[in-house]
Amino acid sequence: MTDTSDQGQVADAVKGNWVDTRAPAWSRPFLRLSRADRPIGTWLLLLPCWWGLTLAVAATGFRPVAIWIALGCAIGAFLMRGAGCTWNDIADRDIDASVARTRSRPIPSGQVGVRGALTWLAAQALVSFAILLTFNGSAIALGILSLLPVAVYPFAKRFTWWPQVFLGLAFNWGALLAWTAHTGSLGWPPVLLYLGGIAWTLFYDTIYAYQDVEDDALIGVKSTARRFGDTPAPWLRGFLVTTVLLISGAVLLALDPVPALVALVGVWAMGWHLAWQLARLDITDPALCLTLFRANRTTGLIPLPFFAIAALL
Repeated sequence: MTDTSDQGQVADAVKGNWVDTRAPAWSRPFLRLSRADRPIGTWLLLLPCWWGLTLAVAATGFRPVAIWIALGCAIGAFLMRGAGCTWNDIADRDIDASVARTRSRPIPSGQVGVRGALTWLAAQALVSFAILLTFNGSAIALGILSLLPVAVYPFAKRFTWWPQVFLGLAFNWGALLAWTAHTGSLGWPPVLLYLGGIAWTLFYDTIYAYQDVEDDALIGVKSTARRFGDTPAPWLRGFLVTTVLLISGAVLLALDPVPALVALVGVWAMGWHLAWQLARLDITDPALCLTLFRANRTTGLIPLPFFAIAALL
């Protein structure tokens, strides 16, 4: 792999991304720290929010506040994903310097110091908090509580083979928050949606982790990829089935029969997309692992139009 750190670009960034080509030069190290040059993470954080919101609208009816919730979640996902990545890179700066794929990130490559990163983290978190304050009290409480898994995640790989569980806890919290922001309370449908999202995260982030499995073994970092070794397919198949069953359960609990049937078509189509990824997977090909990981934006988008149609019925 060619080292691009001399130009400031991050090795696994999307080629020709807007940060490296259009953003002001002074802002690029901070935007790279937020992974703005790798937008898949923002999508993976945002999509469970939109699942929760559209399912809530389908279950309880449309209210104009849903438009702001959708927009607020989009802005908040960009900012909180950036804040989470900044925190992750501060915590992992020594590990990142030892891994070929990550040593070009802004902190280990010297583009941003720890003090500057902490300032950038605070700025993103404060703007996100201002958006959160526009939601109802229950959603605000959930938003504050979400900081716990976000804080723990960077350290999980040091003490468990299952750090992807902690990522799932953090990345799918929006399903709970957006449902609550629209309805004012939690219930079993968003809880099952949340758990289904965690299973989905275990699927896609295990694939992602196979990019670094050799470096992780050398430096002693744990992951599900290292735990599953050369035989991840049974595990990934289990995560796939669990994802579909839990999200299907959320739909069945939330909706009447006809809209539920429409929404279930989207859930099962999502499952087929995961099955397509599993059929293509070659864990010895890091570039393919990254491509399949990024394909999960499409995976997560698939249920949304079906949930939206269900809301119209």
